[in-house]
Amino acid sequence: MLLAAGLVAVAAAGVSAADEAADLHRLFQERNEWELKEFPESAMRLGDYTSVHRITDNSLSAIERRHRTTVEHVERLRAIDSRQLGEQDLVSHELFDLRLEREIRDHGYRMFLAPIGQRSGPHQTIAMMSEGVRFRTQMDYEHYLTRLEAMAGYVDHAIERMRLGVSEGRTPPKVVLLGVDSQLDALLADGGLDMLAEPFDRLPPHITGHVRDALMVRFDTTAMPAVRDSLQRLRTYFVEDYLPNCRTAIGASTLPDGPAFYAHQLWKMTTTDLDAEAIHALGRSEVARIRGEMMEVIRRSDFLEVHPQHTSLPDDELFRVFIDYLRTDPRFYYEREEDLLTGYRDICKRVDAELPKYFGLLPRTPYGVKKIPDFMAPHQTTAYYRFGSLSNAESGTFYANTYALDQRPKYEMISLAMHEAVPGHHLQGSIARELEDVPEFRKLTWFTAFGEGWALYSERLGIEMKLYEDPYDDFGRLLYEMWRACRLVVDPGMHHLRWTRDQAIEFMRENTALSELNIVNEIDRYIAWPGQACAYKIGELKVRELRAHAEKVLGTGFDLRAFHDVVLGAGSVPLTVLERRVKDWIRSFPIGAAYD
Repeated sequence: MLLAAGLVAVAAAGVSAADEAADLHRLFQERNEWELKEFPESAMRLGDYTSVHRITDNSLSAIERRHRTTVEHVERLRAIDSRQLGEQDLVSHELFDLRLEREIRDHGYRMFLAPIGQRSGPHQTIAMMSEGVRFRTQMDYEHYLTRLEAMAGYVDHAIERMRLGVSEGRTPPKVVLLGVDSQLDALLADGGLDMLAEPFDRLPPHITGHVRDALMVRFDTTAMPAVRDSLQRLRTYFVEDYLPNCRTAIGASTLPDGPAFYAHQLWKMTTTDLDAEAIHALGRSEVARIRGEMMEVIRRSDFLEVHPQHTSLPDDELFRVFIDYLRTDPRFYYEREEDLLTGYRDICKRVDAELPKYFGLLPRTPYGVKKIPDFMAPHQTTAYYRFGSLSNAESGTFYANTYALDQRPKYEMISLAMHEAVPGHHLQGSIARELEDVPEFRKLTWFTAFGEGWALYSERLGIEMKLYEDPYDDFGRLLYEMWRACRLVVDPGMHHLRWTRDQAIEFMRENTALSELNIVNEIDRYIAWPGQACAYKIGELKVRELRAHAEKVLGTGFDLRAFHDVVLGAGSVPLTVLERRVKDWIRSFPIGAAYD
């Protein structure tokens, strides 16, 4: 009887475990289908054109409705007995819970009431509407026109949120909005919206006659006027009402629930429990360490041979004159934007050839290099990456800023290309999107500390690839590492310690060789996006720490390609999960198990 009872209990447990796993995957599938329906633009970029006739509803009522659904989904998730799940499902459960928890906490701080800035907003959404979209059939063009015509409501809903944000004191600081009016003016000027007409310059040959004419007439007489009127309405409200009423203080601590909001941002961006004080102290320590390495490279370069009068200068003064040399000597700058883009493409191809030596797992998705659109370039950062999609027949894109070429030095290009393209964001993001046997959300989830930490770690791989043989390129690498270390100082400095904008700019000016334009744009980015900038160095330090640990434990058995595959092989994960994965991998070796 005891044996029979035991067999029944085991069978019941087996059924229960299967039921729990089935409930989990049912929730994953429902959430994925719901998100594709709620966010048609994102769905299109993934190759799902089911809701192509709509745009995302960004009204207050829709935002609240989506929040209620997310709360319902997290309640269903937590009702599942995770103790019954297998290892892979347990990780997915953990990541899904954290993903939904972030969204719920975000909603509580109501920053959806501040939907506009120099780097994002309805004006930039409109300007890029022809990007990443399929144009093959008449209906593709019809739906595109419908989406353009819907921009009137999209802009009106954004203005509604901005008005409420003003009344609640939830606005961006005025200083980081000062370029938005010029962006709007550029779009409203003659030719400013030409990118929206570009799909009609490549109408497929099978779209002919009256159908072709009707599409173009609708674009000229209905869709484009709707877009222009919407942007003009946004400009009028922004200039006359919004900007004058935005807050003048720059720190997140001055927002309603400001200190709690900034602590939340640090938790969300770093996936750690480090507080502002600890991050600031870590930044100070890293700045001092990197400064020492920079001085070694300065003395290794030809600078003192060319300028022997500076040989006896103390370190601080030598650093200052060297930085001034980098910022002003024409040898470090291109004169034509085509040459800058060609330089980036050359670097990327050089790195491509090295990748098989460092990675066993490589993506199928290709990537390209393009310039940042002119209307946003003056107030945009040096570069950014946009993920591609094989299902949408779209490559990844590394966007480089060609505005003000005298502010885009050659010595930073290797680090930047390795960060934004390969083996940085393109490799990490494309591998994640091509994972098999994981829920769809795992392919698309983004944890900033992991993604940006990996990209910063990738810059350092250029040492092993022997890409930094020129001391000036190596200084550029250190410059970029210093830049990210300085972020740990200035971000909590402004948002927690109440530094002024000028204090933050001066700290960057004293410790980096970034151009004045880049420094100002970067500081304004940190003001507008609290906490995000702290993720890079914290993530990179964790990857380097885990690699050093694996090298120490495994010794001659350490395989760098295998280590990288473990790091990237689960997609984007919190740093706690990354550490667990790497240590489990180490323990899979006899020597690793013995060490543990």
